[in-house]
Amino acid sequence: MAPRTGRDTLLPRLPEVRLPPLRPYPGGPLAADAEYDELEFTGFDLSGQNARGARFLECALDRCTLDETALRRARLIGCALTGVRGVGTDLAEASLREVELTDARLGGVQLHGATLDRVLVRGGKIDYLNLRRAVLKDVVFADCVLVEPDFAEARLERVAFRGCVLRRAELSGARLTQVDLRTVAELDIARGVDRLSGAVISPSQLLDLAPVFAAQLGVRVEALPGG
Repeated sequence: MAPRTGRDTLLPRLPEVRLPPLRPYPGGPLAADAEYDELEFTGFDLSGQNARGARFLECALDRCTLDETALRRARLIGCALTGVRGVGTDLAEASLREVELTDARLGGVQLHGATLDRVLVRGGKIDYLNLRRAVLKDVVFADCVLVEPDFAEARLERVAFRGCVLRRAELSGARLTQVDLRTVAELDIARGVDRLSGAVISPSQLLDLAPVFAAQLGVRVEALPGG
């Protein structure tokens, strides 16, 4: 069972990535539906390669380039990704379990329909992260910048945003359960503020979001004449 903090707020269970001794990846293009076990990818340019449906078990990707890399329906289990870079990486409908993503610099990542279970995203910046209709369970975003993340119709359960910047987040149709936003450094909801039921925010965030809540309810806020 996940630990608790405060009143009934459940803490996400963090991934426990313990990599065995790894073999260096010998090089060459990735292959669709292939299996990659206990391999270390260091400094590889994997741009444009097709690894759809591939399985990565207990692998490390360090400072790799992932521009337009096709990883749709791939499975990443017990993996550590550090300092990866890329635009348009396709991880739609992928499965990430026990994964740590550290200091990434990504843009336009496609994770719609994906499943994230015990995932830690720490540091770095991700622009236009597409998590539409994804399922996130026991996921932590820590000290990272997310610009226009799209959680529309996603399901978030035991998800925490710690020290993050969330700019123009899309929550339309999302379902939130035990989502902790209290330590978000910058909280900006573009759409779907009504979906925050199931999240916990701080008193100061409530004040910051008051205009958005008022707009959602159709409440006009005007100063008194002469005030």
